[in-house]
Amino acid sequence: MAQLMEDHTLMSPESISFTPALSGALPDEVPPKLKGRRRLLQSLQRMSSSPSLAKMGRAPSSTYRGGQASLSCVSLNPTTTTYGHSHSSSYASQSSAGFSTAPTSVVSSPGGDMRFFNSKSRIRIVDQEITKTRVISSASVPVPVELRYGSVGATLASAPQIHEDFQDYFSIPVVKPKVRPRRVNFDFWGEMPNEIKVQIFQYLMPKEIIRCSSVSKTWHKMCFDGQLWIKLDTSGFYTDITSESLVKIMTWAGPFVRDLNLRGCVQMRERWQMDSQKITDVCRNLEYFSIEDCRIDRTTVHCFLLRNPRLVHINLSRLSTLNNSAMKIIAQGCPQLEHLNVSWCQNIDTKGLQKIVESCPKLKELWAGEIKGFNNHEFLLELFSRNTLERLFASHCVDLDDESLEILMHGKEPEIDVLTGRTVVPPRNFRHLSFDRCSALTDQSLKTLAHNVPRLVGLQIDQCAQLTDDALTGILESTPYLTHLNMEELDKVTNSTLQNIAKAPCAKSLEHLSISYCENVGDTGMLPVIRNCRKLKSIMMDNTRISDLVLTEAAAQVRHRNRKRIVGNTSGKPEVGLKMVVYDCQNVNWTGVREVLSRNAEFYRLPHESTAPTYPCEIISLKCFYGYQPTVEEHTKRVLRGDLARASMLERKWAEYMVATEEAGAQGVGQRRRRRRARDAAMVHADEEEGGARGGRRRARSGGCIVM
Repeated sequence: MAQLMEDHTLMSPESISFTPALSGALPDEVPPKLKGRRRLLQSLQRMSSSPSLAKMGRAPSSTYRGGQASLSCVSLNPTTTTYGHSHSSSYASQSSAGFSTAPTSVVSSPGGDMRFFNSKSRIRIVDQEITKTRVISSASVPVPVELRYGSVGATLASAPQIHEDFQDYFSIPVVKPKVRPRRVNFDFWGEMPNEIKVQIFQYLMPKEIIRCSSVSKTWHKMCFDGQLWIKLDTSGFYTDITSESLVKIMTWAGPFVRDLNLRGCVQMRERWQMDSQKITDVCRNLEYFSIEDCRIDRTTVHCFLLRNPRLVHINLSRLSTLNNSAMKIIAQGCPQLEHLNVSWCQNIDTKGLQKIVESCPKLKELWAGEIKGFNNHEFLLELFSRNTLERLFASHCVDLDDESLEILMHGKEPEIDVLTGRTVVPPRNFRHLSFDRCSALTDQSLKTLAHNVPRLVGLQIDQCAQLTDDALTGILESTPYLTHLNMEELDKVTNSTLQNIAKAPCAKSLEHLSISYCENVGDTGMLPVIRNCRKLKSIMMDNTRISDLVLTEAAAQVRHRNRKRIVGNTSGKPEVGLKMVVYDCQNVNWTGVREVLSRNAEFYRLPHESTAPTYPCEIISLKCFYGYQPTVEEHTKRVLRGDLARASMLERKWAEYMVATEEAGAQGVGQRRRRRRARDAAMVHADEEEGGARGGRRRARSGGCIVM
């Protein structure tokens, strides 16, 4: 047996095949003897499989038989022995230090096809009888487990407690974790409920929804779902959308559309003649309908009005094709009407509007700019008796005279109080009145508003040239909720009217004041208004006699607002609190503009936080002389984004430039030096206005090419 192990005798590949017994002669073919490099590698492989290496803790090679169970034992064991199935031939593993710890070979174990068998190893043919006797000999009897060096059995035999723990560990049944089955090819968008898809698409703009419709057929169907087009407002993209897309949206989403705004859609002019019947058939649930400045024929408009009885808001302004027949249809079919706009409709007059006033008891807003027939006393008496209007816009109605306005406010032959001399009539519900460019109105008719419109919020009397200070005295005293007052181009209005505004009850609520082109108004009237009207948000004072004192006072008032804030602005991004228009004012100089810019970029310290500076919460947005305006706009941009340091630098450089420019114009000694200093200051200011110098150096300047 020892001689057999020394020669590393192996069976031929045919003897390892799946046969019931080792019967049959071995093949006579002997593999050729290796030479050179291959022989050297085979020798090294033999040396690595020596049994003496097992004591050093290294696993022997599984190609040849070592001291323990090896491939040689598997090869020499017969498939059928007197002991039954033999399991002593197991593969040596690296984890068990070359010793067999568990039976791994069975009757059907492969022979020559095993990956551990080297087909090029030298085979020594022996007699079959010798093989049988030696297979059954002690070579097939393994060494006891407890005597093997470094084996698990020896460790367990020496420590019984470990042996029990080892058995307990392996006796625990293995529980496989439950693996949740995963959906195959899960379609996230397809499995999503339709309601969630609609909610997602509602975050998109109409123009973006139309672009998404070209993704796929599913998206196309979803993009034209009626639930997405409950409000169809084309005012933001009417120049980009085609008439075919508009018709498609209205036909697909027609029953769902509640708000239809086709303002300015002139591209629909030809489509109305072809598809008007189809569109009006599906759009039957409209509540808000606007076709302002839309080239649409009269028949289509009548179809829309007849098939939508729930209309609440109708805007038909700038449609010259309409006449009083459309007003008659509205009066008969739209009893829920609250808002009507027929401004600049040349063929509509107050006779058609009278039918609407009589049939629509909920009417609150009437826009009738440039409508003829406002001297119709029957129409005005109907408005007086109904007393439901809250907004009346009668701009540029040349027929509206003093008698008509008195009937609208007092009716005919009202009762007069003997003590006060006022008419005894119920107060009017008007909140907004617009009589701008009604040239026939005088102080006598406008005085009828005093003590009759206590809820008045907005009043527009622009370009009523005959009005004086007496017309507004009684109105200002009896309108405590007035917030908007427009009186542009009133040449006869003086500073006394502005002083009355500063003393009136409406001073606490006034937010917007426009006195443009009131050439008799100056600092005497505007300074009290700036001081007392603390909620002012916009002041239009162009082409007046105000000076830098008004700008300085406005900057001080905004500074006072910022200091009055309980919580300061720590984000560094203020908001525009006051808009001022002061261009074409001869007395406004760059010093007043600089005062506004300086206050806008000023840090504050709140009273309750004396150590922590804060950014301004409100600033002034100024529109001034066109030569100063670029610097003002750049300064405002820097302040709004919180860059107060660069804004202050721009204001300082601009001031140096303005001073140098004024000095350069002076005569006397040093005129050339002053001009040179003015040029240098202008260059520095230009660099700072364009974003500041790069790398601490001023940009090089030259005369440039004449052509460029």
